[in-house]
Amino acid sequence: MCLGIPMQIQSVDGFVARCTAKGAEREVNLFMLQDETIGVGDYVVVHLGHAISRMSEDEAAAAWEIYDAILAAQDGDRVEV
Repeated sequence: MCLGIPMQIQSVDGFVARCTAKGAEREVNLFMLQDETIGVGDYVVVHLGHAISRMSEDEAAAAWEIYDAILAAQDGDRVEV
């Protein structure tokens, strides 16, 4: 299963951004979003090192709630979403 991970942009240098999520930091390619205005503080969906879409902070938080529930279920904890 492949998932797009919500990440927040910390810095931008051309088509490369430093993004963070849950304490992890990654270099992300912004080329696929070249027609959008993307900046520090924005949230993007990252898949295989590429930002594939822009999202709101609320959408990112909702996605992380679901991902956290999936991870908790894998650990054997019961979580209601």
